[in-house]
Amino acid sequence: MLSLPNARPYAFQFPLATTALIVIDIQRDFVDPGGFGSVQCGNDEVFSKARAIVPTVKRVLDVFRAFGGHVIHTREGHQPDLADLPAAKRLRQISSPHGHHTMGIGDQGPMGRLLVRGEYGHDIVDELAPWPSETVIDKPGKGAFWGTNIHRVLLTRGITHIVFTGVTTECCVTTILREANDRGYQCCVLDDCTQGFDAQQVTTSLDIIAGQDGLFGFVGTSSDFLAAIHESQTQLTPPSTPPLLSDNGLPSIPELISRYKKGSTSPAEVVNYIYDRIEKYQLVDPAVWIQLETRENVLKAAESLVSKYANKPLPPLYGITFSVKDTIDVANIPTTAACPQYAYTPTSNAPAVQHVLDAGGIFIGKVNLDQLATGLSGTRSPYGVPHSVFSDKHISGGSSSGSSVSVGARLVSFGLATDTAGSGRVPAAFNGVVGFKPTKGTVSAIGLVPACRTLDTITVIAPSVADARLAWRIIAHHDASDPFSKLPRSLPTWHVNYLGHRLGGFTFAIPPPVALGILTPAYHTLFSAAVQTLRASGGRLVGIDYSIFEVAGALLYDGALLHERMTCLGLDFLRSNLDTLHPVISSLFSKALASPPTAYDVFSDQALQIQLTRKAQQVFDTLADGIDVLVVPTTTQHPTIEAMQANPLALNSELGTFTHYANVVDLCGLNVPAGTYVDVDGVELPFGITVLGGSGFDAKVFDIAAVAEDALARRGDGEKGLLST
Repeated sequence: MLSLPNARPYAFQFPLATTALIVIDIQRDFVDPGGFGSVQCGNDEVFSKARAIVPTVKRVLDVFRAFGGHVIHTREGHQPDLADLPAAKRLRQISSPHGHHTMGIGDQGPMGRLLVRGEYGHDIVDELAPWPSETVIDKPGKGAFWGTNIHRVLLTRGITHIVFTGVTTECCVTTILREANDRGYQCCVLDDCTQGFDAQQVTTSLDIIAGQDGLFGFVGTSSDFLAAIHESQTQLTPPSTPPLLSDNGLPSIPELISRYKKGSTSPAEVVNYIYDRIEKYQLVDPAVWIQLETRENVLKAAESLVSKYANKPLPPLYGITFSVKDTIDVANIPTTAACPQYAYTPTSNAPAVQHVLDAGGIFIGKVNLDQLATGLSGTRSPYGVPHSVFSDKHISGGSSSGSSVSVGARLVSFGLATDTAGSGRVPAAFNGVVGFKPTKGTVSAIGLVPACRTLDTITVIAPSVADARLAWRIIAHHDASDPFSKLPRSLPTWHVNYLGHRLGGFTFAIPPPVALGILTPAYHTLFSAAVQTLRASGGRLVGIDYSIFEVAGALLYDGALLHERMTCLGLDFLRSNLDTLHPVISSLFSKALASPPTAYDVFSDQALQIQLTRKAQQVFDTLADGIDVLVVPTTTQHPTIEAMQANPLALNSELGTFTHYANVVDLCGLNVPAGTYVDVDGVELPFGITVLGGSGFDAKVFDIAAVAEDALARRGDGEKGLLST
């Protein structure tokens, strides 16, 4: 915790990792002559004071950026057609019979139309120009929490504290700070980094913020803020820096970005290291990749990236390598879905892939999967059977087998995969990595081969919760061209507990004992230990009606949803190619084709799904005695490849016991590694739990999963490998 000891009304304490610096409206329209601010102020001498804070704000911004802090900029302005400009705002000031406002919003000024987006005057001043990794919020009002996604931006980053700078103090700064205060954030404005157009109102505004023992927040100074960061850098003992090219794989994404910034490594060095690892791992498991880019081509991509960002701020995934499940389109590379008969060559990237590339990511190749994304085993592909990174005798899990192995073996920093029934969570658990399944419709499904269009989600596989969160933030953008995409304003928000979930607490539920009876003894022991760890880390265990989820899980393969999956793939294609598909998949679809549901069955299942979804979402309504998260074992056991191939359908169904229902009732979920055990043959294998949340509660799932990851890792340091079946 850092501290501003001289803040009013008392010392402001904040954790740097979950603190955002917000730079409010330092745009030409508000601080340069000829813009809306000069009209608003009406006094050139007073107006010049607003511009005078820019150097101080820049010092704060530079130091905060160097520390890797979260930075958000706001710009006030309106659409060119002024459709988002209320008449009250447009007319109130210029209608004053004794006022000085002779020009209004939308009128032509020296820097273009006043307060209109896209005009020269609307943009942020050059000295404070946003970096590619920073968020810019275009707001239509004086506040920032109406008509924007700023609250969800803050939630996705896990922000609990906000430091305020910008203009004008008496208007936008105070308004936004009060809005943030209502949503639970701890707020502090730096008084020498803000200014307004009425000196008395500026003073009064700051007094009101800190008045009544901190009614709205704190008021501090930039000197204290800079000193706090400097002190934290000098007092903390820096961790020993692991070698970049170690046997343990690449460092985390933030650490790798930091090394790029320092010049201690380069994307080309990372690419060569990655390809050396891939070539060695091919000897261990040749079934990971379906289409691997050549080292030469990827080195050219790395060189192009270096050239593009030479002497410029780096984007958030600069030089970060990633794999793509071969149901997701990458331009000019065949998409096979592990079914050569289905293959086609797209001419454009899926939006999720494009977002990663735009953020500086380096594409390595397409990875294996269960054919047509059907199965949780990882044993159903004509391109070979990948095995768990822990054991060549045990399954990798599916359908995102190659994605999880490519990350588990540290061949890439993260992977883009998919999840319809557990396809991203189960293989993540079997390879000891994090698998995050977002809320349906929050990541564009354009360019994704559908398994079941109403259930599919593109997912992230990563070594850690933090890395998965970073990648998720890059790909989670609304896509108006995707008919299954949710409007951001339809997603829930919630108030923040600035104490964090470890100190502030959280509520969670688990399946009842009868449901957990399906677990192997080792899994049962590890899950019980994980639950106790969560309870010791701020969690309060409560009971729920778990039958909602069990009924929903049965809908996936016992109801009409299986036939939706077949419809998405194409009935003509399936009928024409049944004999050429993987035998297990062919058998599954053959039986379904032979017994199609009636229209009554379809409508009945749809109605039941809607009812269950509503009930499930109510479970996560914390304002009505709901829980924050549901915690489950990700799966039930870790079969061998031999056992899976001997009993493919029954075992597949069992493995999805705790995953099948998530997309049916629109949950989000994240697998967290939760220890290892030694099986009867002496093989050490991984175990994972899944943290599930309601629709739109992705950020809360990440927050609580991070608490779980940290607590489980610390507990596991002394227990790894001690459990046996």
